[in-house]
Parts: sequence; structure tokens; C-alpha cells
Amino acid sequence: MKEHTFTCCHCGHPHSLSERILVDDDELCEACADEEAVICAHCGERIYRDDNAGDDNTPLCQSCYDRHYTSCEHCGRIIHQYDAYYEDGDEDTPICYDCHTRVSREKAIHDYYYKPTPLFRGDGPRYFGVELEIDGAGEYDSNADKILAIGNLDEPRVYCKHDGSLDEGFEIVSHPATLDSHMHSFPWEQMMNAAVSMGYRSHQATTCGLHVHISRDAFGRTEQAQEAAIARLLFFVEKHWNELLKFSRRTNRQLERWAARYGYKDTPKEMMDYAKSYHYGRYTCVNLTNTETVEIRIFRGTLKYNTFIATLQLVNRLCDVAIYLTDSELHAMSWSDFTAGITEPELIQYLKERRLYLNEPVESEVEL
Repeated sequence: MKEHTFTCCHCGHPHSLSERILVDDDELCEACADEEAVICAHCGERIYRDDNAGDDNTPLCQSCYDRHYTSCEHCGRIIHQYDAYYEDGDEDTPICYDCHTRVSREKAIHDYYYKPTPLFRGDGPRYFGVELEIDGAGEYDSNADKILAIGNLDEPRVYCKHDGSLDEGFEIVSHPATLDSHMHSFPWEQMMNAAVSMGYRSHQATTCGLHVHISRDAFGRTEQAQEAAIARLLFFVEKHWNELLKFSRRTNRQLERWAARYGYKDTPKEMMDYAKSYHYGRYTCVNLTNTETVEIRIFRGTLKYNTFIATLQLVNRLCDVAIYLTDSELHAMSWSDFTAGITEPELIQYLKERRLYLNEPVESEVEL
């Protein structure tokens, strides 16, 4: 009985029909099929190597690639669509798990608990650490990168973090710096302008705060001296709550949630004793839960540079009265007495805008 054969369309040799393998309707022998074709990892169909839409590890026909797979934008690796990650939520930019892990470590916007080793700027010990929240234009690394490129042009000054209280934004956090460094070495105005140009807002967003951390060492060389000065700070804030509320651009209702007041007591010591027994955690007007800093939390966020600088200058003045005045002098100090000694033009301008200064109020620009 004559054996049935076929001629391989690639090598041209006759072969037994039992060795015939179809590739795209072409008849190939086993050897040529192994050399010229691959098997789709998804559907099992043989395709020519030149038509492989996948790679050597995951060969795919074009139909299966289009329906079920994609390629990592960073390394080119073939990945199933279900296994793909997307940068900044952009579905046009899929990446594999390995690249996602690497990118996460290099992300411009860190998670909320990120806390790098502080880099102190200027001659202390009075350092201010700023947390400026911005919202409304997305929690995108690409946007944060633009702000960081300005802020960290020649040395690290700021970093960005996720903040769960924001809708579509993040917070810009400074390394500790003196007031002079914040004013003359940090490009805050340029960073704010960049944020505004990308569509971010802070004051207008209603979700944002401006928090200022003060180094505890600024209040004295000993723990006893620090506690006495911080007690006077608490006393001043409560004694002049109405003025500071107006300065903050917040409402009482907003502060009840994010920066609750302690309530007025007759002496700084009574204020400190009560604050220590308070159980609202860090969500107080003056947060004492940090071991290295005292945090002023009452201020509404802003992308208006003069307001930002005026806020730091006010905090600096609060430190002055807390450190250098006695309890009795602080008790006798009126708001007019407090503002009479102010010489900083940015702070004077803002106090006038808020009608908190001795002289006539002035027209103010729109807060951003």
C-alpha cells in the first residue's frame, strides 16, 4: 500500500502526512514548523514567527494580543490586561508589576506616612516646617514633578505626600527651615504659580489647610523652659481666638473638625494642663502630639504668596511673645499691643486686608 505524502512548502521535501503541520493554511513538516512557527500562548493556534504579536516568552497571535494582552510602556514586557497597572490612572500607559513596584518607590507623591530625614535650612533653633495642601487638578506624579523641579532645583527643600482629606490633590511639605530661608531660599512663589497654572487651588478649594510646625527647641534649651513657653503660646491663641480665627480665613465650624480649640483658661499653666488631658489627638488648633515639633493647624490653605509669607511671619511673632514675655505681660497684652510691634510689610499688608491692623484696611487680591 502506497504511503500518502505531502511536500513541505518551506523545505520542498516530501514527508509523511502524519508529520504535516498547518501554519496559516501552509503545509509544513515538523522540523520547519518548529523553526518557522510558534504556538499562541492564549488560543493555541500556530502562527509564523514573523506574525508573533507577543514576544519569545509569550507568543501571541494578533487577535489574542488585541483582545487580552498589552505591553509595559517602560520595559516592553508582554502582560495580560488583567495584570496591568496604570500610571496616574491613565489607561493609555500600562506597566507591568516589576515596573510598577520600581515606579512606586520613585513616585513624586509619597504615601501619607512618608517621613524623610529632615534637612535643616538656616541657623536655628527656630525652624518652621510647612505643609501646604493643594487640590482640584489631580493627584498626579507628573504635576508634582513640575513643582518639585522648581522647589528642589539645586538642593532638596520640599517633597509631596498623599493626603486623604483632599479630593484631587496632594500636599507640599517643606524640610525644616528658618523664616529667613523660607523667604529668601525657598522658591515658594514660583511653586505656587506653577500649581495655579496647572489648575490647583488651596483657599478656594475649601478642603485645604496650611499647617506650620515649629521646632520645640525654639522654645527653650530645657524641657521645662520649652513647656512654659508653649503654655504661653496656647494661652495667647485662646485669648485672641477671634482675631486669629479672622486671620486664619477659616470658620469656627471648619476648625471644630480639623483644628479644635482647647477653650480659654485663666493662666498659661492651666492651659497646658488642660491641653495635656485633651483627647482629640492631632486635630487641635495647636497640636502637641509630636515629640519634636509644635504644629499650628488653624490656617486655611493659600496659593497667594503674600498671605503665605504673612502666615509664617505671624507664627514667628507668636513664638516671640511666647518666649520673651512673662505670664503677666502676656495676660495684659491686647491685640493692638501685639500688632503695634509688627514691622514686616507682608504681615502688615495681610493684617490690613483682614481688618486686623491699627490703620485703615486696604483692598486685597483674590485668594487662590
